[in-house]
Amino acid sequence: VGGRPRTPGDRPIVLPMHGDEMTAATPGPPPATGAWRPGDPPGRRQFVTLFDQPENPLRLELGGTLSPVVVAYETWGELDRPRGNAVLVAHALTGDSHAAGAAGPGHITPGWWEALIGPGKFVDTDRWWVICPNTLGGCQGTTGPSSAGPDGPGGAAWGSRFPVITIRDQVAAEAALADQLGIDRWAAVIGGSMGGMRALEWAVSYPDRVARVVALACGAAATAEQIALCAVQARAIRADPDYAGGDYYELASGGPVAGLGLARRIGQISYRSEIELDTRFGRRPEGDEQPLARGRYSVESYLDHHADKLARRFDPNSYLVLSRAMDHHDVGRDRGGVAAALSRVRAAATVIAIDSDRLYPPRLQHELASLLPGRPDVRVVHSIYGHDAFLIEADQVGAHIATALHEGGSG
Repeated sequence: VGGRPRTPGDRPIVLPMHGDEMTAATPGPPPATGAWRPGDPPGRRQFVTLFDQPENPLRLELGGTLSPVVVAYETWGELDRPRGNAVLVAHALTGDSHAAGAAGPGHITPGWWEALIGPGKFVDTDRWWVICPNTLGGCQGTTGPSSAGPDGPGGAAWGSRFPVITIRDQVAAEAALADQLGIDRWAAVIGGSMGGMRALEWAVSYPDRVARVVALACGAAATAEQIALCAVQARAIRADPDYAGGDYYELASGGPVAGLGLARRIGQISYRSEIELDTRFGRRPEGDEQPLARGRYSVESYLDHHADKLARRFDPNSYLVLSRAMDHHDVGRDRGGVAAALSRVRAAATVIAIDSDRLYPPRLQHELASLLPGRPDVRVVHSIYGHDAFLIEADQVGAHIATALHEGGSG
């Protein structure tokens, strides 16, 4: 679907499913956690251990430290001899390092930007060396709440003991990863949603290490509504009797799957647009179910499907930790405000908005662009899909990114 969002008065719309097909749920209840854990198939992941010297831990913005920090990442393409063609791709809240590639052992789903990254694609791996790390606090190989805690291998998971982290802490871990890999300067840092927050933090925190920044569907600071939506989702997880204060990993009864599912349902509504949901589902019942006789409407089944799907590949504690990091997102904190912080950016900036995004509405991208050096134009993705269009509208999003990379040269 391209062009402006259509209304019910326009001709009928046929909406492709784009990876969220209404398939039957996987048999059996979800596990206590969908986290990747040592002993699981690694898939395409590579691992590096950082901050492993007790005298040099990762010092967290809000206090406390982490040591060691394991980072899982995946790469595509080849790093050139000057190390000038490196592109960092930052994933969103429930994403991971598997930005491209097939599903298979170690990867329950195909790459979330499979249509964008690869030979001859928008992010052309014949030209660029692309790296996507699983973020700090995540659950797919990088240190997070489901990882072995401070007791070391064989001990209990971090669970409730995992510290509060911020977007800046995530970027600090990525900077250490870049150091380890010998990347002094990124040709580009690209991300959408939470990934866009990290891209902005890279440009502000390390202005000399980023040649171009591409930020999609995000703002310079979290808004009250975004924090409110995260707060309700967090309450849903913590209210689950099986949450056990965050230490549920070894419980025989399983973890807070119901709470995580409710959180996902709330989030999923905000990720899509009202017109898409109404066009796609309307008031249709789910199959032979009768809503007037306690059956479900089709849109309810859609939310149930996403709840089950997430529980099989994600960790409730990571959902809480990363959502809270997004709440704390504010590039202007302790930097004299947003305008002063953005004035530090030296990277060429590309800002991309989605016209139907109700979670990160276009006004936030226009405010961001107005404060960046050079006041770049906001590039608009026209879509019916809402916030999720940064994952769905591959042709539009990819074209904007390819243009940004072309304008940025070799870095």
